[in-house]
Amino acid sequence: MTQFGLFTAPLSLVAGERGEVTYHAGFLPAELADAYFATLRDGVDWHANRRVMYEREVDVPRLTAHFPLERLRKREAEGIRADAASALCEAAGRVSDALGAPFNSVGLNFYRDGNDSVAPHNDKLHQLKAGEPIALFSLGATRRMTIRSKNLPRRTLQLELESGSLLVMSYATQLHFDHGIAKTRTPVGPRVSLAFRCRPRAGA
Repeated sequence: MTQFGLFTAPLSLVAGERGEVTYHAGFLPAELADAYFATLRDGVDWHANRRVMYEREVDVPRLTAHFPLERLRKREAEGIRADAASALCEAAGRVSDALGAPFNSVGLNFYRDGNDSVAPHNDKLHQLKAGEPIALFSLGATRRMTIRSKNLPRRTLQLELESGSLLVMSYATQLHFDHGIAKTRTPVGPRVSLAFRCRPRAGA
């Protein structure tokens, strides 16, 4: 197992035929990251969801929201304040400009404390535009992400996702790796994550 902490961005974590994962520490200045965090924490209509797991319905251990970026830009999205919509559009522009990717969707997760988590998973490929990356923007408290290879040779990475950082996963990594954020007993503050994706056009 390899553990990563503080870095000078960018840092290549995975590279090769199974995809690429790159970590950009300090992608966003600390003051702006704090401002984004406060605006999104208070300006988004967060949803508590339930799902079936092991034949019983359980609470999803975090709050979520999702918006098409085009609707945010046109001020047509519901469940979000105008200042929060502007913050998301600005963040999306920064990420798209840096990566050259046509992101059109953002999914938000609100981790309220160490009891909130996301189980190891990979994105569903039919919900992604082939060849385009996924970009994970972290705001608020630092949380540890685990990235694991699905097949031999086994590899596990532990990465501290700091506020203002950007984690970029190529399309291919979703075939060969999963990623998640485990619960922690260590006291930790709230965190907001933004997942920018390129969704296929309806009917494509």
